Parts: sequence; structure tokens; C-alpha cells
Amino acid sequence: MQVVQPIREQEKIEQIQEVLKEQSVRDWLLFTIGINSGLHLSDILYLKVKDVTDRNIVSVREEKTGKVKTFQLSSQLKAYIKEYVQYMDEDNYLFPSQRTGHPIKRIRVYRILNQAAKQVGLTDIGTHTLRKTYGYHYYLKTRNVSVLRDLFNQSAPSVTLKYIGVNN
Repeated sequence: MQVVQPIREQEKIEQIQEVLKEQSVRDWLLFTIGINSGLHLSDILYLKVKDVTDRNIVSVREEKTGKVKTFQLSSQLKAYIKEYVQYMDEDNYLFPSQRTGHPIKRIRVYRILNQAAKQVGLTDIGTHTLRKTYGYHYYLKTRNVSVLRDLFNQSAPSVTLKYIGVNN
């Protein structure tokens, strides 16, 4: 089994964002919310327009744990969301399949991320990369593994550090 990694370099994050934005604002927004929220992909995919519109803080009940997770939207991200959803109904999924209107599938997200990652010279990228990237950069900024451990609902700080790709 392949172990996916966080995206450690800010420059690579920005390069992936550029690639994604060129192909699809939906894909760019999915990636950007993913690396800024720490949510599981399954929870991101089921976000609806009304969950993120005109909000500073977004609350999501995690499918896996039933716990409520919150994350903050920067003013820049709020502006992008506002533009992205302007022609969408508030009950629409934020990341719909063009064919069905239902959330895009996990395998589709995997392919989108991998294709973008290859274009910027990255491998070991998967759907957990979004969450791991959030955790990795949060840890670099704060060095607070306890908060991350709680956020990720993991058993021990060592498990969290291993998950985000930080080796002591």
C-alpha cells in the first residue's frame, strides 16, 4: 500500500493551485478548502453551498466520528466561494459532478490531485494528502501536536506526527 505524503513546500502548494485553477475552479476550491480545513475528504465532498456561504466559520459534523469540526475561512477564500457559488442553489453540493449533480467521487478527486501533482513533479499524493498537508503546516506553525491529535481524533501524539510525515 502506498503511503501518501503531505505537500511540504509552500511553492508546490501554490503550483498545484495554479494547475487546478486553470482546469477548474471547482477542483481548485476543493483542494484549497482541503488543505485549509483538516477535514476528511468525505466531509468536504458533502458540503453544500449553504454550509459555506456568508460565513467566517464553517461547522461540519464528521461522518466518521459524529463530532462537530469547525474551520475558519479567510476573507480571500470567502470571496472566491462567493464568486464560485453565485449561480448555484443553496442546497446544491459545493463540489458536484457535472453529470449527476451529486458530489464528485473519491476516485475522481484522487485522479484530479494526482494529475496536478505529476505536473508539478510530486508523487505519493492521494486524497489524504489534503488533510496531511493541513496537519503538517499547522504543526510547523504551532508545534502543538496535542491540538492536532485531538482534531484528527488520533490515539497518541506519535501517531499524529507519523500521519503528517514529521519524523522527530
